[in-house]
Amino acid sequence: MNARRRTVLAAGAAGAAALATGCGSSDGGGGEDASPVPSAPGDATGGAELARTKDIPVGGGTVFKERKIVVTQPTEGDFKAFSAVCTHASCLVSTVSDGTINCPCHGSRYSITDAAVEAGPAPRPLPAEQISVSDGAIRLG
Repeated sequence: MNARRRTVLAAGAAGAAALATGCGSSDGGGGEDASPVPSAPGDATGGAELARTKDIPVGGGTVFKERKIVVTQPTEGDFKAFSAVCTHASCLVSTVSDGTINCPCHGSRYSITDAAVEAGPAPRPLPAEQISVSDGAIRLG
């Protein structure tokens, strides 16, 4: 490989690494780092208990920063969970209000029903997370 091609490839790799870290700085835009959070042991009904159903408001939701998950209840008894990591710049979403999940970094907003982008610059919906709901408990997995 000639020297010019090696230089171009090295520059491209450095640029890709910079993009991958982007706004995902150590504070994650929401005070969290990007390292994975270990889950607590589960039981026969699913994974670790995340919340009680009574703690998730109807028409709203709650952000669990330590788990990087947001749980919503668009209509009574219908619980949804999504990644709390914004698809624009990897900041953590911070609030749920007026039917949207809100990112403080650049103003992206997502629907509480299906995490579809309601306002950009987010390029795609928040990924869904698996939860189970049983006996008033919302569990991971």
